[in-house]
Amino acid sequence: MDLKNLTFLFVGLSFVVYIAIAIKAKANTTGEFYIAGGGVHPVFNGMATAADWMSAASFISMAGLIAFLGYDASVYLMGWTGGYVLLATLLAPYLRKYGKFTVPEFIGERYYSRTARIVAVLCLILISFTYIAGQMRGVGIVFSRFLEVDINTGLFIGMGVVFIYAVLGGMKGITYTQVAQYCVLIFAYTVPAVFISLQLTGNPIPQLGFGSTLVGESTYMLDKLDQVVIDLGFTAYTESSQSTINLFFLTMALMAGTAGLPHVIVRFFTVPKVSDARKSAGYALLFIALLYTAAPAVGAMARFNLINTINGDDATGVEYTNIPSWFKNWENSGLLAWYDHNGDGKIQYANGNPLADKKPLFAAERGQYGERIVTNPGPGEAVNGAPFANELYVDRDIMVLANPEIAGLPNWVIALIAAGAIAAALSTAAGLLLVISSSISHDLLKGTFAPNISEKQELMYGRIAITVAIVIAGYLGANPPGWVAETVAMAFGLAAASLFPVILLGIFSKRVNRKGAIAGMLSGLIFTLCYIIYFKGVFIEPMAANIEENWLFGITPQAIGGLGMIINFIVALSVSYLSEEPPLHVQEMVARLRIPIEVE
Repeated sequence: MDLKNLTFLFVGLSFVVYIAIAIKAKANTTGEFYIAGGGVHPVFNGMATAADWMSAASFISMAGLIAFLGYDASVYLMGWTGGYVLLATLLAPYLRKYGKFTVPEFIGERYYSRTARIVAVLCLILISFTYIAGQMRGVGIVFSRFLEVDINTGLFIGMGVVFIYAVLGGMKGITYTQVAQYCVLIFAYTVPAVFISLQLTGNPIPQLGFGSTLVGESTYMLDKLDQVVIDLGFTAYTESSQSTINLFFLTMALMAGTAGLPHVIVRFFTVPKVSDARKSAGYALLFIALLYTAAPAVGAMARFNLINTINGDDATGVEYTNIPSWFKNWENSGLLAWYDHNGDGKIQYANGNPLADKKPLFAAERGQYGERIVTNPGPGEAVNGAPFANELYVDRDIMVLANPEIAGLPNWVIALIAAGAIAAALSTAAGLLLVISSSISHDLLKGTFAPNISEKQELMYGRIAITVAIVIAGYLGANPPGWVAETVAMAFGLAAASLFPVILLGIFSKRVNRKGAIAGMLSGLIFTLCYIIYFKGVFIEPMAANIEENWLFGITPQAIGGLGMIINFIVALSVSYLSEEPPLHVQEMVARLRIPIEVE
């Protein structure tokens, strides 16, 4: 069976499973819609949390970052996994003991303020929609290549599937769908990794193959990769080229952002007891580790295979007419491009060409070698004295998906990874859509503006909110502010700068009051959002060139949330200590909340 039909089969079967689970687990009450009735087993909740958290950024984009950034991309591994530890130890058990439906509900009651709750909803919606943009881009990338449809058509398909199981099943349907999606995504991620590790190093365990010697050679794979990329004019794969200050703030943003993500926090409201919240956190970390420990190997091996394929045996480049079919397939998707600067008909890959950093545009016609015509290739520049510039553009988000094709693996493996990528993107998108829905129907309507609506009406408004959110998510997926991991990192920065400080202070400080919380959230959010818009643009063109000389202290838009978080903490504490103390009953609630002992 050819690749297209296999992909239809694998993806179609996975969709049937997801929809069947949603129908069987239909939510009939607000408790089932928001927190799955609070009766999910810790193991299942751990799997659902892992699927919810490991988004398209983890599955598709993280290894792509590692492939091109090398050591510098380790910050994503440290930040995201370290942040999960913060969440599991500092926030999850306490918020589960609090026992409500949503993060804004906790903030509203802890800070005894409807305004604080509304501001929290605003932060949550901005974070979630930024995050969703990355997921929907991931869905579009997968469909555009493997189902041979344009990205917008792929988005519509993904939106339709999410609509069915999110609107119908709510958190109950999403939870058990995410259990199935975790099984699909982890199997799809590890099987190609095992094949490629065995192919390159003879070791079937990618985590060990990463540090092994190449088959038939005494050279370690990483040493060989280091030498190859240096010869091509790049920084050594195992060396860092980022500034220390940016690494510090990016790590902080990713860690605190992970701990402040509302769609992950709400997962700990779905288990019966506080002790179960701790157990499910441990299980989730175990399930997450299976992918995250394999990602460095996947990224390094993908880069290694790409260079070997493009450079050819004599390292002078492969003629386009002899390039494998995978290259032309991805070229048709618009995520891979070649521009023949020196007219020799060969593909050269080296450092220093604008094509490597800017997505090209294509003309409808083909060039003399059958290549897609690039309409904005950028000027040719000599690299290391060579008479040609880099002629290759590779979108970072394709590396995991293209890796099995580059390695020449069977079609069923390639189709499997497509199903896994879609599972990763849709699982997170569904969780994000639910927290948007709950913040609108439960926090804004039921909790603030229309407290007298019935449970049935609240459930109806929740489903309407998800429907509207799906439409907006589709638009953002078609017009994201960056590649998947970059967009997701900005969402984490917004979470770090807005929600994480007030949640943490709400648990561990009796002194922080509503004025401090509101001022802190707004200052951190506005600073971070304005910085991102200024350099990256959201719905508008960026107002400044996104280059290092223009960044504040050399901090990238992805990392600025770390500084926004510090501003939030300083403002919240300063305003609180300069104003009145919280009411006594609030201070007593904080004292009780800080002791995570189950009260039967």
